[in-house]
Amino acid sequence: PSGTGLAVFLELAVEVVGPIEAETGFVRNVVDIDAAVRQRVVPIFAAAVREHWRRGRPIGFSILAGLLGRAWRLLDDCWATVRVAQLRLQLNPYRSLAIDREVAEMVYFSEKFEFAAMHKLWNDTLSEQRNIEVFGKCANPSGHGHNYTVEVTVKAPNAGKGLDVGRFERIVAERVIAVLDHKNLNVDVAHFACVIPSIEHLSVFAWDRLKGRFGKVELHCVTVWETERTCCSYYG
Repeated sequence: PSGTGLAVFLELAVEVVGPIEAETGFVRNVVDIDAAVRQRVVPIFAAAVREHWRRGRPIGFSILAGLLGRAWRLLDDCWATVRVAQLRLQLNPYRSLAIDREVAEMVYFSEKFEFAAMHKLWNDTLSEQRNIEVFGKCANPSGHGHNYTVEVTVKAPNAGKGLDVGRFERIVAERVIAVLDHKNLNVDVAHFACVIPSIEHLSVFAWDRLKGRFGKVELHCVTVWETERTCCSYYG
C-alpha cells in the first residue's frame, strides 16, 4: 500500500494438494502455507509494484502473470509431500489471473460483467400444470427479472502475452452484454424465441457469441450467475 495517494491491493489464493498427515489431520498446516507465501511471494509483488510506481509506469497483466508464474516456482518446492494445485491472483472484485497445475504453461484471465434482464421459463410442449411443477415461480406469465453476472475466462500462454484487456472488454460488451442487457429475453432476443432462457442456455449462448473472437487468446469458460447462489459454467 501507499502512504499517500492510491494503493494497490492484491489477493492471492493458494490451493495445495497432497496426502493427509496422520499426526495432524492436515494436508498442510495453513500457518506454514501463510508463512511461505509471506516470506517468498509477497516481497516480489511488493518490489515490482514499487519499482513500476517509481518509474511512473503501470504494472500490466503480462508482468503480473509473470510474477504469478514466479510465485508458483517459489512455492511448489516448499514442502516434500505437498504441491501447489492452483494460484489465483485477485486484481479487483471483477478481475483475476490464475495458473492451474493441469495446464501450468497457461495463464487464465477472468473478468465479470453485469446485465439486467427479464425472462419467463416455460415450455410450450408441456401443460400449464407441468410448467408450474417444473419451473415454479419462474413460470410466472408476466415474467420476472434478474441482475445477472457473466464471468468470461480466457487462457493465454507465455505469461499472458497477446491479451489485450481493452479489446477483450469491448468484444464481451458488444457481443453479449449489449444483446442481453435490459431485454425481455423471451421476446427481444431472437435466439430465445424457441430456447428456454435458463442460465444453462444463457451460458451456451454467450460462449457461442464469443468463441473465436479473441485472436490468439482462447476462450476457456463462460459462467452466468442468476443469483449469488445459482450459476452455470460452460466450457464448450
